[in-house]
Amino acid sequence: MSAKAISEQTGKEFLYKHICTSAAVQNRFRYANVTAETDLDRLAKEHPWLLTERLVVKPDQLIKRRGKLGLVGVNLDLNGVREWLKSRLMRETMVGKAKGVLKNFLIEPFVPHKQEEEFYLCVYAAREGDYVLFHHEGGVDVGDVDAKAQKLLVAVDEKISEDSVKKELLTHVPRDKKAVLASFIVGLFNLYEDLFFTYLEINPVVVTKDGVYVLDMAAKIDATADYICKAKWGDVEFPPPFGREAYPEEAYIADLDAKSGASLKLTLLNPRGRIWTMVAGGGASVVYSDTICDLGGVDELANYGEYSGAPSEQQTYDYAKTILSLMTREKHPDGKVLIIGGSIANFTNVAATFKGIVRAIRDYQVPLKEHEVTIFVRRGGPNYQEGLRVMGEVGKTTGIPIHVFGTETHMTAIVGMALGHRPIPNQPPVAAHTANFLLNSSGISSCSCPEASIKCCAAPRLSAKCASISFRNSFAFPTAKPTTLFSKHTKSIVWGMQTRAVQGMLDFDYVCSREEPSVAAMVYPFTGDHKQKYYWGHKEILIPVYKNMSDAMKKHPKVDVLINFASLRSAFDSTMETMQYPQIHTIAIIAEGIPEAHTRKIIKAADKKGVNIIGPATVGGIKPGCFKIGNTGGMLDNILASKLYRPGSVAYVSRSGGMSNELNNIISRTTDGVFEGVAIGGDRYPGSVFTDHVLRYQDTPGVKMIVVLGEIGGTEEYKIGQAIKQGRITKPVVCWCIGTCATMFSSEVQFGHAGACANQASETAVAKNNALKEAGAFVPKSFDELGEIINSVYDDLVAKGVIKPAVEMPPPTVPMDYSWARELGLIRKPASFMTSICDERGQELIYAGMPITEVFKSEIGLGGTLGLLWFQRRLPRYACQFIEMCLMVTADHGPAVSGAHNTIVCARAGKDLISSLTSGLLTIGDRFGGALDAAAKQFSKAFDSGMLPMEFVNKMKKDGRLIMGIGHRVKSINNPDMRVQILKDFVKQHFPSTQLLDYALDVEKITTSKKPNLILNVDGFIGVAFVDLLRACGGFTRDEADEFVEIGALNGIFVLGRSMGFIGHYLDQKRLKQGLYRHPWDDISYVLPEHMSM
Repeated sequence: MSAKAISEQTGKEFLYKHICTSAAVQNRFRYANVTAETDLDRLAKEHPWLLTERLVVKPDQLIKRRGKLGLVGVNLDLNGVREWLKSRLMRETMVGKAKGVLKNFLIEPFVPHKQEEEFYLCVYAAREGDYVLFHHEGGVDVGDVDAKAQKLLVAVDEKISEDSVKKELLTHVPRDKKAVLASFIVGLFNLYEDLFFTYLEINPVVVTKDGVYVLDMAAKIDATADYICKAKWGDVEFPPPFGREAYPEEAYIADLDAKSGASLKLTLLNPRGRIWTMVAGGGASVVYSDTICDLGGVDELANYGEYSGAPSEQQTYDYAKTILSLMTREKHPDGKVLIIGGSIANFTNVAATFKGIVRAIRDYQVPLKEHEVTIFVRRGGPNYQEGLRVMGEVGKTTGIPIHVFGTETHMTAIVGMALGHRPIPNQPPVAAHTANFLLNSSGISSCSCPEASIKCCAAPRLSAKCASISFRNSFAFPTAKPTTLFSKHTKSIVWGMQTRAVQGMLDFDYVCSREEPSVAAMVYPFTGDHKQKYYWGHKEILIPVYKNMSDAMKKHPKVDVLINFASLRSAFDSTMETMQYPQIHTIAIIAEGIPEAHTRKIIKAADKKGVNIIGPATVGGIKPGCFKIGNTGGMLDNILASKLYRPGSVAYVSRSGGMSNELNNIISRTTDGVFEGVAIGGDRYPGSVFTDHVLRYQDTPGVKMIVVLGEIGGTEEYKIGQAIKQGRITKPVVCWCIGTCATMFSSEVQFGHAGACANQASETAVAKNNALKEAGAFVPKSFDELGEIINSVYDDLVAKGVIKPAVEMPPPTVPMDYSWARELGLIRKPASFMTSICDERGQELIYAGMPITEVFKSEIGLGGTLGLLWFQRRLPRYACQFIEMCLMVTADHGPAVSGAHNTIVCARAGKDLISSLTSGLLTIGDRFGGALDAAAKQFSKAFDSGMLPMEFVNKMKKDGRLIMGIGHRVKSINNPDMRVQILKDFVKQHFPSTQLLDYALDVEKITTSKKPNLILNVDGFIGVAFVDLLRACGGFTRDEADEFVEIGALNGIFVLGRSMGFIGHYLDQKRLKQGLYRHPWDDISYVLPEHMSM
């Protein structure tokens, strides 16, 4: 959500830190916080003024009208505060319908003053700007300030001045206080803007001869502006509404949400309740809560929450396990139900998210059965068939009752089943598989739309002048906008590298029999200009991608729509830039979480330029047979199932993107289909409002009836009722506002959409539904009945001859993408690569089956990691240590050896690190470093064949072959290699068996008796000791141990170890700034043929 309430202490801290005014603001930072853990004596030492001044104490828990409720202690000393708190701190209290515990109090200095020195001041945000309310009589008895207060509108992008404040607000203020108050109000308003407040109320603000005192404050800030205001805000804690506890699980999900591009929300309403929900989609989550409350489940509803925006499997697992953990803590005598619901997803892979939920169900299967939990599932969208299959399968394997339904079942039907209001079908009808939608059984490769449909689809764009509608005039909008947003010839630019969305648009274009793709170009500032490959039906096409918006606009002058997939941080700038180009008439802003102040600036600029804005926080819109925005309508299977490839007679407008797809489904099942549908977005200030689109539909001949899905918050729906009463809207309007459950909750609940919150009675869904019904709209009793009402109105229009259903014609076939077909399990193909050591596809990197977090928790070190990646085993601790010791002793052996020499020469020739390292590594072989494998093979073969050490030595001599791993240029029996000695001591102490090492040491006794430097060198030692390790550690069979030696694993130890030394030599040469190396002549013997020298 965007607007979030902050504590009074936080609000005052912001004010005292950042206000800029000539007025003397008193008592800055003089407040103290008290909780059950607070020691008042220690608090007095930290705040000495507590002992010297009279005090005020009050709860700081978002409680309104504290004075009227007797919750303010006034003019007390510290002992008086202590006594006052005794009867209130940690005591349960009723505030309105909410029952909660008073646990957080604020102590401030008492300010003696007269009644006439109290004033009321409030600043709040609206679509058109920010209103400043002022009343010259503040305090507890201020009354109805909306009716009494002076009001000043500071329009978007305009500045406030002291003169306008004095003129509009301070007419009843004594002259000696006007200047002080005007300066304070201007400073407060600037603070309000700079720190992205959405609401700021001070009652009273007291003005005495000493200056300004801020006594009581209530405030909300736009939480989406955190990326802008973090430096000034710091870490803000948002307290829960009074009457609802702050649970650690809510904080955990909020943290997940903050770290994710998806949306994850959780509010606990009644942790002891028996009805739990796990709903996909902000709008759908409200609909499910409404239905549960409508069917009498309000007292048993345990939680509100939603997950949306394509969360990963791991994120869904974390979300699901949190809910399952909460619902299995306390048993209920009637058992519990879990409703896993959702509308038809536009782009979320249902199977992928369900995998996370299924993992959580498997992990909690025992407590779920103990608590007698029954699960009801209903979902649609990309790959939903596979998701439902997996969900049904887990019910069978775990024994948990899980009832699974798809798009053939009305979205909220499972609520009635869960609450016992309707029977559970034994065998619910199964929707066709995704693949079946893509096969044209008739064999017809093209379709002919009905003549009427073609006419309405191909309607040319109306000019701004022609498109003026009375709504704009009657409501005084600055610029008229086109009635027709999209036609069959609409061309668009997509901002952002959204390849999947673009391909979806092209597939839609193709099945709609458009002549050309609707996407003309893409803009992506993070790469240079290039072309991106896409499919147009069966063939491949190239779509240009531009780095700069200006280049795209110049080269594609026919483009009039921009689909903006920019992130919340850059959506504002990219949208404002787009509006500089007069050719753009419509912009869809997809991003959620754009600060409201930025959105309002976009709206103002768009109204001035006559540009239609869809969004922010939307999936977009769709005009069947003509054009679709991004991911609207979902995958091609849903496009075809909902008949969105040709126009129907019903137009709709919704706030929710997910619910717009559900409307596509409902309308296609109850009427001849959708003519146009728009999701205006869930923010408080959508770029276009309901009436913008409803009046367009009224003026569009092809639209015969209108469906509106409103929601709690705002008052735009009343304008529809007003237009119906005035006769401006004459077509039948079916309307339902979601969020009816809000009035049944004892404490305020912020629903999934930022704008879904009622700030006054008129903004509740119940009030709006009643008003719409009274105005003449068709309003169902609940969302459950929405489809029936739509069908009833449609049948009536058909009976009257207003609608003449056209004959269905099949669309062209579109091949399924290979990746999607494979995910659905429709095809198989041999993989180009196979791997068994590492998997990076999930939420967490996995080494040979061990998650990376476990690698660090287990402290297996580098040796253990190497064991996982090389040997696919969790090796014993001593084995891991031995590997690390081998790497340490082989790391370097000075600059004179061939590998280091080559590395140094390369480095001095100016080559880079990789080239220099490679030059050194290429010298490794049987003569240098590569003796580990050879030694292991020779000694193993001799030992395994039963040869005595002397027989082995004699045979090698007879064959004229060197014994690998024997001999050293410098070290000898009299000057032993300490590296070998260190390793030998460790191996003898820790290895369970050293048969091959003992054999090699016996060979060494024979060879050193002939010549003292024919010792078992470090390569030979590591080789034979490693064979002992593989054979005796218990992790390998004999064949596996021999195979690792055969395929060269032991040489890898030397290569890995010596790479550290080579890199060291490279860095050393660079650090010493050594020049190009040239070998000296006197170190070269020039031996030329005799005739050449003559």
